This record gives sequence, structure tokens and C-alpha cells, in this order.
Amino acid sequence: MVTGSVKNLIFDLGGVILDLSVADTLKSFAQLSGLPIDKVKERFISSPEFEQYERGELDDDQFRNSVRSIYGASANEEELDACWNAMLLGIPAIKLELLTQLKTQYRVFLLSNTNTIHLKYINTKIFTGKSGEKSLDDYFHRSYYSLLMGKRKPEAAIFEQVLAENNLIAGETLFLDDNADNIAGAAALGIQTLHVTHPDLILKHFNR
Repeated sequence: MVTGSVKNLIFDLGGVILDLSVADTLKSFAQLSGLPIDKVKERFISSPEFEQYERGELDDDQFRNSVRSIYGASANEEELDACWNAMLLGIPAIKLELLTQLKTQYRVFLLSNTNTIHLKYINTKIFTGKSGEKSLDDYFHRSYYSLLMGKRKPEAAIFEQVLAENNLIAGETLFLDDNADNIAGAAALGIQTLHVTHPDLILKHFNR
């Protein structure tokens, strides 16, 4: 539920600002490993290494070795990274324009469950030549990444840290995410929420 008291915005990245297709990564892993797509998806969901990597508990090489083990693939670093980054489809220019506008009206934050391979790709490939800003962080007053925090959404602690460090009042803060569990985690703390069920929903919400 969203009311007119919003002063602060906390955006998720993938599926909200960044166009995302996890299916593309799963398809790439299937091609790399020779496993059927249902087995690839099953192992993706059940293997704790993917969440551990987002918490910063694994470094890049440890993660790559985990993927090799999970899928039985003897792939090199470049091949693994290409599969992993296949889900990152890009950021529409209109969303960057929206963020620029919103930053003048609200305190705007980013809160993303992400990892170093993805973050490097976003800032060196997706932004290259497409924006006057140097990195994604420039569109926010402050950015928060799970890998640097040792926490992941929907854990209460990750939301509490963002609120506390920026003196945000939960009821004056709107959190926008495409994951229902993350929305529920924020709502449980009294944060206003908007479940982004379609990539263009934020444009409609802010009348763009």
C-alpha cells in the first residue's frame, strides 16, 4: 500500500530498474553443461552457493568453482561469466531519466541482492557510452549491495541498516521490488511497498 506521505524511495535493481531474465542464464548454463533445463533450474534453486555469493561469503573464483561443481561443467572464467551475466539485459534510458528526476524530489536509495561479477558488468558494459554518469551509484543518494553488507533481502536486518544509517522513517519510505518475499520483509517493518509485477510499472507509478 502506498500513501501520500512518501519522502524516501528504496529501489531494487533487477526487474525494477534493470531489465532481467534469469531464464537466459539458466538456458546458458544448460547449454554449457548439457543438462536439461529443469535440472539446471532445480540445482539453481537448491544450491546455497548462489545466495552465499550475494552475501559476499564467496569470492569470484570460489563462486566459479561452485558453478563448475554444481553443473559438472569444465568451463573457463570467461564462459562462466558470460552465462552468469546473460540475465542482465540492460537499463532503459527512460528509467535513468526517471531516477534523475526523482533524485531532485526524494531521497533515493538502491538496495540490491547482487554480486561482484554482475556489478562489474553493469558498470563497465551496460553504462559504457550510454550515460553521462560514471556508474549506477550516481543515480542514487546512496547505494546498498548485499555482497558488501553480508545480508540479503528479505532479511529484516538489511532493511533496518538502510533505515538506521540514513535516519529514515519506515512509514515515510517506499520500497519497490519485483520479489514478493522481499516486499513482505519490508512491509513487516512498516515500510510502504510497491510490488513491481511488470518492468514498466515504476514508469506508470511515477506518471512517466
